[in-house]
This record gives sequence, C-alpha cells and structure tokens, in this order.
Amino acid sequence: MPQSDGGYVSLGGGGPNSIYNSTTEPQSGSKSVMETVKRVIGTAIGAQDKHALLERNGAGAQPYIVSARDRDKTGKSANARMPSAPAHTAEEARLLGAMPVDPMDDIELRSVQLQYPNQRGSIVGSCDLRRVPTDKGDILVAVQGDTTKPAIVTYHDLGLNYASSFAGFFNFPTMRSLLDNFCVYHVNAPGQEEGAPTFPEDYVYPTFDELGSQLLFVMTHFNLKSIIGFGVGAGANILARFALANPDKVGALCLINCSSTAAGWIEWGYQLLNTRNLRTKGMTQGVLDYLMWHHFGRNPEERNLDLVQLYKSNFERSINPVNLAMLIDAYIKRTDLNIARTPSGSPQTSAPSLKMPVLNITGALSPHIDDTVTFNGRLIPEKTNWMKISDCGLVLEEQPGKLAEAFRLFLQGEGYAVGALHKIGKLSRAGTVESLSQ
Repeated sequence: MPQSDGGYVSLGGGGPNSIYNSTTEPQSGSKSVMETVKRVIGTAIGAQDKHALLERNGAGAQPYIVSARDRDKTGKSANARMPSAPAHTAEEARLLGAMPVDPMDDIELRSVQLQYPNQRGSIVGSCDLRRVPTDKGDILVAVQGDTTKPAIVTYHDLGLNYASSFAGFFNFPTMRSLLDNFCVYHVNAPGQEEGAPTFPEDYVYPTFDELGSQLLFVMTHFNLKSIIGFGVGAGANILARFALANPDKVGALCLINCSSTAAGWIEWGYQLLNTRNLRTKGMTQGVLDYLMWHHFGRNPEERNLDLVQLYKSNFERSINPVNLAMLIDAYIKRTDLNIARTPSGSPQTSAPSLKMPVLNITGALSPHIDDTVTFNGRLIPEKTNWMKISDCGLVLEEQPGKLAEAFRLFLQGEGYAVGALHKIGKLSRAGTVESLSQ
C-alpha cells in the first residue's frame, strides 16, 4: 500500500525473503539515473538469457518452468514465438544509446523537377478549330494560344496535318514555356485534315503559289499584321513563296528541309507513280515506303521503331489518299522560287532573295540536305543561318529539344522579347528618335 514517501512495499511485508520483492517498484523515488539504466540493462540481459536457455533445452534437457507472465492470452508460451526485433520505448532507446527500429528509411530527393509528359494528342484539345474562307475554298486553321500575342504560322509536310506534324514538337516542355508568349496558327492544306471528305474528280487543286496566297486570307480573317513562319518540307516551300510575295507581312522564317528548286526527273517519276497508286489503290506499300523515306531518310527503324510505327499508322488511317494524291501532284509541279543571292555592293538583279531573317534547318540523316544547301546559297548571308542537326532525319520528332532551343535563340536574336511581347530593337529606336526630337 502507499507509503508517506510516495513509494510502494511488497505484499510480503517488505522483508528480504519476500517472494514479491523482485516484481515491485522501488520504495523510494530517489533512485539515481545510473541505477535505472542498470535495471533496464539487466532486464534485457535476463530476457535474452531466457531465450537462449529455451533454445538449448531440447529433448532430454532440464525442464524450464514458464510463469504465467510469460504466457499470452491463449495460454501458449510467448517465448515460443519467432523472435523479432526488440521494441524499445523512446526512453529506453535514449538510455541505451540505440534508435528505435524503423522499417522505413528516409530518402532525400535532390534536384527534382516537374516534367510534362510528351503526349501527342493533347495539342488537338488545346486548339480552337476555325474554317477560313479563301478564293479556292475553305481551309482549316487550328489556333493555339492567346490571339492577342505575336503570331506564329505553321505549315505541314506531305502526308501530314497540323495534329500529326506539330503535336509532339509544340508539346515539348521548352516549346510550352516559349508559347506562353506567342499564338500559333496551324494552317492545313485543303483536304489534309483527319476525316476530310474526298474531293470530286473535277476538283482543281490549288498550285503552290495559290496555297501561299491563301495565307493572306488567314491573316485578314484573324486581323494579323505580321507573322513568323514555321514550315516543314512542302509547307516550308509554301511559306517561302508567301514571304517572297509579301515581305512586309513576314518578320522571320524557320524552314525545315526547304526546297527552292523545281522537282527533278527522279522525284517527278516517283511521285507520279505514287499519285496514280493513291487514286486507284489507296495507301500501297510503295507509297508508304516513299513517305517514310521522305520524312526519315534511310533505315529509320534502327533509330526509333515506335516512332516509325506511329507514322506508318498515321499514313494508313488518318490521311485521305485521294486528297493526298492531289497535294503531291501540286508539289511535283511546283516552280522554282527564282531567288538569287546578291553580293554586297552589286546592283539589284531581277531575282531578289528573301529579305527577312531565315533559319534554315535540316537533319544529318535527312534526304533533303542538298536541297537546303542549295536554298542556303540563294539567301542573303547576313540574314541566314543554316543548321544541320545530328543523329536525326525528322528533326521535329527525333531531336525536338535541339530544334526548340535553336528556334528560341533565333527569336531572341531577332529581338523578340519573351516577357515584353514586342520588338526590342524597334522600341529602342523609337525611344531614341523621341528623345532626340525633344
């Protein structure tokens, strides 16, 4: 029972021979910390010795009496259970110099960055589709971004449309951050969008010069004063023709695999056979192989098999073969751009070159390297940058990071401020003139 000093005595009267002395709490609360440590250590050692004794006692050994305290609620011996890690309280662990057993270890993550998945289909849901009337019929334009910001106009290549050509690139993280300051207008060639109806047999498909003239209707429809052109293959040729006819409406051009000459005999023969097959048989294996070579070059399966299968599926299922045949027929009937480089100090010839800055890009494995070299030789050196990106044929898909960085630096070099949404050079010159006038 409780004593005046706050301690307890055993039921045996507190004598030295009491059988309960070993199980009662100390009679005085003035025990030192060292004695408490000794008691805890002794209890732990005694428990370990008891387990060791049970293990040594097998058949024919001295019997060991297990008290009621060592039995669980079912009556079985608690010591017969599989040994586990000792469970110490926080006070015992601190006194014994050991940390409590924790099955989970803390892991520190350093330099963790959020990465957006490169999902191809998300560009479709983020675009506002518009039908723009032109003198050659309506065309589909997909608007991506805020229309109050500077405009980038894209044009796709053969066998593709805005979704299949630019979905992966404009969904790349670098381009996402860049496009916060621009609005992109994806122009589709007539009849090339997914699910487009087949043109009638008597339909006259626009020439490449007429396709370029359709961009004037697009600019008028959206009230655009100036654009930045971004084209691939056939689309690059269309944008170059538009820039030649309307140099005051194009601020800069980024052209990939652009051809400035008319089709050669070999190209004309292959494409003529392709258009015939597309009209009569649909997407044949020969047409499919030619389109894969046109976009990727040779042996694309050795570089990215999944990407190759994706493009093959797109050619077979998403494009109307008759409409594609008409676009290819217009492509092989294209005329020469009729541009020439004028040396500095020489009189202006009858064949002017592009006056705006041009970023001329190709892939090291692309079959159109010679076309881009010829095109580069006909441009003004001070306003032209030619770039060949290694380890790729289809730059948009195989090296989107390098292309996005090149395009960003190109715009920055031309004075497009990412945060201010205006031309730095024009504003600085305007401010200088205003200060001088005052």
